[in-house]
Amino acid sequence: MQRRIAHLDMDAFYASVELLRYPQLKGMPVVIGGGRSNIAQALEQLRLATAQDDPDREWDAQAQREALRRIPVDAFARLSDYTGRGVITTATYAARQFGIGSAMGLMKAAKLCPQGILLPVDFDEYRRYSRQFKAIITEIAPLMEDRGVDEVYIDFTEVPGGQREGGRVLARLIQKSIFDATDLTCSVGVAPNKLLAKMASEFDKPRGISIVLEEDLEEKIWPLACRKINGIGPKADEKLKGLGIETIGQLAQCDALWLMQNFGERTGTWLRAASHGRDERPVVTESEPVSVSRETTFERDLHAVRDRAELGAAFTRLCEQVAADLQRKGYVGKTIGIKLRYDDFKSVTRDLTVDHYTADSREIRRVAGQCLKRAPLTQRLRLLGVRVGALARVQSAQDAMFLEANQEQSGQLF
Repeated sequence: MQRRIAHLDMDAFYASVELLRYPQLKGMPVVIGGGRSNIAQALEQLRLATAQDDPDREWDAQAQREALRRIPVDAFARLSDYTGRGVITTATYAARQFGIGSAMGLMKAAKLCPQGILLPVDFDEYRRYSRQFKAIITEIAPLMEDRGVDEVYIDFTEVPGGQREGGRVLARLIQKSIFDATDLTCSVGVAPNKLLAKMASEFDKPRGISIVLEEDLEEKIWPLACRKINGIGPKADEKLKGLGIETIGQLAQCDALWLMQNFGERTGTWLRAASHGRDERPVVTESEPVSVSRETTFERDLHAVRDRAELGAAFTRLCEQVAADLQRKGYVGKTIGIKLRYDDFKSVTRDLTVDHYTADSREIRRVAGQCLKRAPLTQRLRLLGVRVGALARVQSAQDAMFLEANQEQSGQLF
């Protein structure tokens, strides 16, 4: 039985969820970001009109959902009216045709598509749909690895239909089941491992199903740019191009020793394996988070001295949010760090590992403040972030601290 791993990626997930709420916007360039919205005002006008036409009609959740579908298109905020420093979370495929993409500044997007409609982010709604489509998947194929709000890995190997047509039959069933229950579409890539499945899921978006078999490596994978390998970032890609390596096929022809000499033993070995489509990582149904972080992009660049009060308030708020996230999820951490992005878009990070676990906001702020003192603060700041890593579950951390305390008392720690 051949190993068949699927990567399922929801199509423009946030935007698609919004189009379920506002079907009048289908086919239009829509951008989801942190921007302001005129929806509340339009909804209030519809509520007043409903009360006037039908005084006995209760303004409940169902009535509001129906009203949202009747908001005139002209009532929605436009990119051309946006001012600020926000970035795009995602965009509809109609908006992407204008060159708009995730993480792009909203002001830049406004120049590319001024008529685009801007909607605010609604994470609660996205998480609700995320839980729904993942529950559908696990009913069909129980071995699922959650990789975020809109993507998962699924082990097809021993699931009925998982081997038929290379996995296409099962992929089609999951795709249809999600659409029937949610009206949302997804794209699926099925391959011998996670690495190739991730690439395959991008081959035929939206609503696509792409199958990669072991014998397809040279035809389907090697012509792709190295950047298509999940794990090769901009810096590594730039270095590869500087060495004359543009495609995965060219990377696969490189000598293993040469790769280790240029990229280090660990990375060089991984690049060699990835270019040959080798990846033995299992589908993990439960995984522990590596870190918890929060960051904010300022409406204007802030100066460390002249805007000290505003920066200090934002810094405290981020530490409190990280602490609240840790406590809600039941984790504590030992490594505390900060992230700064300057007005020239260059970023730096600093971190410090303490000798005890914590999820206390005051302690996080104290240690993060020490990290901040080690970072250059001569330039204006565009972004500020706080991170806590080296996580442990609360009970595990308490057990570790209890053991250390006992060992210290017994003279076993030096």
